[in-house]
Amino acid sequence: MKHVLIVDDEERMVDLISLFLTPQGYTVSKASTGLEALDQIQKDHIDLVLLDVMMPEMDGWTTCKEIRKLSKVPIIMLTARDQSSEVVKGLKLGADDYITKPFDEEVLLARIEAVSRRLHQLDEDTLVVNGLIWEKGKHRVSYRGKTLSTTPIEFNLLGLFMRSHDKVFSREHLIQLIWGYESFTEGRTIDSHIRNLREKCRQAGFDIDAHLKTVWGVGYKWKK
Repeated sequence: MKHVLIVDDEERMVDLISLFLTPQGYTVSKASTGLEALDQIQKDHIDLVLLDVMMPEMDGWTTCKEIRKLSKVPIIMLTARDQSSEVVKGLKLGADDYITKPFDEEVLLARIEAVSRRLHQLDEDTLVVNGLIWEKGKHRVSYRGKTLSTTPIEFNLLGLFMRSHDKVFSREHLIQLIWGYESFTEGRTIDSHIRNLREKCRQAGFDIDAHLKTVWGVGYKWKK
């Protein structure tokens, strides 16, 4: 978990958090409004969101709710309020954790690391990229609440790609991983499955072409 989006209209607070996290190896992006945050989450790969509650135009509660329509990215809410009712509200809206201002920087780092550990435990079963959700246990692929009707081969291919971003797979390697070493499946069969998978994602509204790339003369790769 290395790319953190800080959403807060208090520039000084954003700068302070950024100055602390950057030396710890985190890449930090900033947004001063909920709308800016939603735009960045759709465009970039964000690993965690630090979300302030009290913001103009769109408050943190509404922003959290809208983020959850797009992504399962972990959210830690930041606020000056510490009432239990406020904590419960944030968690019910989809926040993963909650920390009140002012906070100790080491405590914030520990919270981020704790959320990271919990997320890592889910990685093998649930994969999320820009709102596209692959769930192993439920054998389900969905985008913005809509379930994609994938075949078992398409499902396994998608999970393999989403788990192995930037790795180039040859057609032969994909056949071995999906069908097994004894398979007599040909490379063009892979092409057909990927063509169908791309079309289903497009019909659901997911920009598959921004992620599933053809490496000409070699095979395919997934780009986050």
